[in-house]
Amino acid sequence: MSVTVAVTGAAGQIAYSLLPRLLDGTVFGEDVKVNLHLLDIPPALEAMKGVVLELEDLRTPRLGSTIVTSDPEEALAGADVAVLLGAFPRKEGMERADLLAKNCAIFASQGKALAKVGNPNCKVLVVGNPANTNAAILAASAAPTIPKENIMALTRLDHNRLHAQLALRCGAPANSVRKAVIWGNHSSTQYPDSTRATVEGKPLKEVLTSPEDEAWLKGELITTVQKRGAAIIAARKLSSAMSAACAIADHLRDLFQGSDDWVSMAVASDGSYGVPEGLVYSFPCLVPGKGTYSIVQGLEIDEFSKDKMKVTCDELVQELEEAKEAAAAGAGA
Repeated sequence: MSVTVAVTGAAGQIAYSLLPRLLDGTVFGEDVKVNLHLLDIPPALEAMKGVVLELEDLRTPRLGSTIVTSDPEEALAGADVAVLLGAFPRKEGMERADLLAKNCAIFASQGKALAKVGNPNCKVLVVGNPANTNAAILAASAAPTIPKENIMALTRLDHNRLHAQLALRCGAPANSVRKAVIWGNHSSTQYPDSTRATVEGKPLKEVLTSPEDEAWLKGELITTVQKRGAAIIAARKLSSAMSAACAIADHLRDLFQGSDDWVSMAVASDGSYGVPEGLVYSFPCLVPGKGTYSIVQGLEIDEFSKDKMKVTCDELVQELEEAKEAAAAGAGA
């Protein structure tokens, strides 16, 4: 049995940490060979060849065939999974509209490539920022070949950050935290929601009981998770790579192997919780495995959470509109 995985931005630091995880047997299965289609810009092709040499040196029986290319159609053709890491980074003095226009062009182009040569069952995970909006642009261009439900953006990194902070506060193992989720955009407006969380099988409110704990849950916890990426950049002078790669592997593992916990995934809204259709918004999801998911339904949302969810929703609406305007302006230039 084999799976073909396309990775864009494959010469970058996230890919360097991610590729060994895709071959370790936990994501797709111990007996599954992984064929890798590695895409990056032409100046990075030589570096990608070096990455392939290292992949061979891992001496894993799960490495199948490899393709190194700068052609999106070659990379995406026949892929069962596409992990889109590559995006245009914001440079000093660059206007936001220019950044959106650049990324609109990249993801619209990759969407068209998927529409032309893509596998209709391909599961697409957008990581390059602004990930939610890039995913929405990609979905519009990849239709009708790739169903919008197959196109997701990564909020698992935020999810993992939330679980880690709760575990540290409670003095508990990180894997004992459950039902703590991320709503909305992968940005500083995201809503890390611990309302229904449990720790070691107990409701969080029975573990964190003091007024100081309650204030922390509604204040510092939220801002810490929202600003964690910026804190890492300030400390490392580089963006998250190791933890981002781990989060991608976690997302894909749960998508294909299943999870008995709620998982945060930015997916095409079906109107749940009042989020407009067309947005790619992070929801708590159920993931039984085999590439399927569903949004958790019927949750009662308190006023505090409603306000937070609306702020991040409004940002996504504005961001998508600005992206479309920037793309139209770029096309007319």
